[in-house]
Amino acid sequence: MSLASRPDDIRLRPDEFRMLRDLVNGHAGIYFGDEALPVLERRLRERLLALGLKKYSEYYQFLQFASGGVTELDEAIDLLTTNETYFFREDYQLRAFGNEVLPRLADDAASRRRLSVWSAGCSTGEEVYTLAILIKESGLFPNWDIRVYGSDISRRCVAAARRGIYGPSAFRTSPAAFRRDYFIERADGSHVIDPIRELCHFGHLNLMDNERVRVVGRVDAVFCRNVLIYFDQKSRKKVIDMFYERLIPGGYLFLGHSESLLNISTAFELVHLSEDLIYRKPLAPVAARGGYE
Repeated sequence: MSLASRPDDIRLRPDEFRMLRDLVNGHAGIYFGDEALPVLERRLRERLLALGLKKYSEYYQFLQFASGGVTELDEAIDLLTTNETYFFREDYQLRAFGNEVLPRLADDAASRRRLSVWSAGCSTGEEVYTLAILIKESGLFPNWDIRVYGSDISRRCVAAARRGIYGPSAFRTSPAAFRRDYFIERADGSHVIDPIRELCHFGHLNLMDNERVRVVGRVDAVFCRNVLIYFDQKSRKKVIDMFYERLIPGGYLFLGHSESLLNISTAFELVHLSEDLIYRKPLAPVAARGGYE
């Protein structure tokens, strides 16, 4: 290998960075500030090498115009996204869901006996299985049609979520009984038991794709925690408006502990729980708030 073609010599110029950043932002809502140039350079370099490209501008052209550009853009976004999660993450919020929100949903949906919860940005699936276990443990939904749907923009993460096999680090904040009661220990890790797996469904989904998200249907609750922190303001608003449309009237929206709808949307009601503040779609549309049906 000549010195000129060494992988470490492929540099991302500022103009190339801006083109790639804007492409990712327009497609997936994720925004990278100027300080992220070394991150994109490092993480995308392997894709240039895999495709036999020598410049990041060539990679941009491939993403834009090649027949495999859309699939490759998914590969790039997979490399650029952060996927840090574990069971019972932000457990105070999950307690609020189990102790206060689920009883409300059981009353609200009693006539239709159907419960649908969406984990938007589910990463490798821990949140989805956690929610399914909380629903099961509540004992409030016997013989109901229950669906917990997990979506993520990373195909790799969705595949891992479907497998439902986890190592020790995924349980670092979990009660011991949780692992004992809902997992089967095998040589390759802890397997989610079938009665919980049967409640959970997973799919590859871009939250910015308003047509594709319709596959989720109407839901009683949305969990989108520590996902929108990576989005720019315009993209956040688009996604929040989409959540409003997907939620049934009276449905709940859970965001991460550092996230809020301030300066994004006034369509939701703020609900005070014993350990958390969450958002609720009003039972009737309120035009003055910017909501819509």
